[in-house]
Amino acid sequence: MLKITKVKRNSIAKELGLEVGDEIIAFDGYPCEDELDYLYYVETDGFSMTVRDKRGQGEVTVEVEKDEGEDLGIEFEKNTAIRTCHNRCVFCFVDQMPKGMRESLYVKDDDYGMSFSCGNFVTLTNLSDEGLERIIRLKLSPLYVSVHTMNPALRVKLLRNRFAGKIVEQIDKLAKGGIELHCQAVLVPNENDGEELAYTARELFKYYPTVRDVACVPTGLTKYRDGLYPIADVDGEYSKKLLDLVDSLNQEFGVNFLLPADEYFVKAGRPFKDAAFYGEFEQIENGIGMTAKFLSEAESALSSLILENDGGRYVLKKPKRSVIVCGESAANINKALAEKCNQAIKGLQANVLPVENDFFGHTVTCTGLLTGEDILKALQKYREEQGEFDEVVLAGNTMKEFEDVFLCGMTLGELKERLRFENIRINRDGGYGFVEILSTEE
Repeated sequence: MLKITKVKRNSIAKELGLEVGDEIIAFDGYPCEDELDYLYYVETDGFSMTVRDKRGQGEVTVEVEKDEGEDLGIEFEKNTAIRTCHNRCVFCFVDQMPKGMRESLYVKDDDYGMSFSCGNFVTLTNLSDEGLERIIRLKLSPLYVSVHTMNPALRVKLLRNRFAGKIVEQIDKLAKGGIELHCQAVLVPNENDGEELAYTARELFKYYPTVRDVACVPTGLTKYRDGLYPIADVDGEYSKKLLDLVDSLNQEFGVNFLLPADEYFVKAGRPFKDAAFYGEFEQIENGIGMTAKFLSEAESALSSLILENDGGRYVLKKPKRSVIVCGESAANINKALAEKCNQAIKGLQANVLPVENDFFGHTVTCTGLLTGEDILKALQKYREEQGEFDEVVLAGNTMKEFEDVFLCGMTLGELKERLRFENIRINRDGGYGFVEILSTEE
């Protein structure tokens, strides 16, 4: 149901007699659940719409004829409710977080609407047959699905949900319904890896290219795992075997169908794949190809900088010492890139500060899970040992997307105040932003 909050003048809705307070309850006879229904039907050139009168005078169905994509001229009351997770996954990251953080971090969403609109991964275990049909009818494509395994019994075990085994028929129905799927498998050592992963990959590849790819992601383990399912961390040898299996399966398929997370390359000590391996980077939010894209962008930006200076070094107006903060897994990549920038930019002395994650535990090494408290401690220690610096460079993914707040709740302003240092620059533009910040003064 959608409650109308605004009707624009000279609009189709005005001509139909719709008013603020009226409720749209159905399109073409199908119940209206949320704005996704409206977004689908408004793109068509005609449909029926059932409206409940705000005065309680009953319901009326009107026929709407218009041009494709033409808006009706109405706005709705925002519905902030989301479909939540019904699983108790053995690898759930939310279950491994400490208490006292902001409430939104503990919400376990499993909402196919957010998967379609935001790229969030969903397990589909809370999905009814009607919901599955709605996805296909409204063409909610692409979707991002946490498959983990195509072995029904194993999936029930890993997700600890008796409905988890329906994934095989759900994938079949969605793929045959034309819904493009990006899948992921969070790999638990000795559970859904090895031959089980090979089985899952082959079963999903039967639907290629509707099933576009499968991300292979390591389990995120924090220090807050007391009483939880025992899961071993992965090491270099494990990562090498995983990467070999991925290469073998992709060669079998003839396409880059399995996409391993960047962390496996770091732990295996192997070079990253070229950017072309990842196609359109459709799984980049999953840590897939992030490093390759970052490096490709940085190399391009450095090349442009050198070309602008007739093949010579770019010269800063005033020399500066920059400290680049990152997680431990990104340290070597950032150090190599910082050295290239030092060579290309005269007056720049860029150094990399890998930050150990005390907040979540030392098994967590990615930059995106660093907290303000750990960054602060690392910078204070660096200053004591290395002396003063002119700027600090932070990756934008250490904070909320539209707000300068770290996972621990510290704000960027509080970090500056406690560090007694103002020039903290945030890189939200990947490799391009990295080079731009180092080659400019704020």
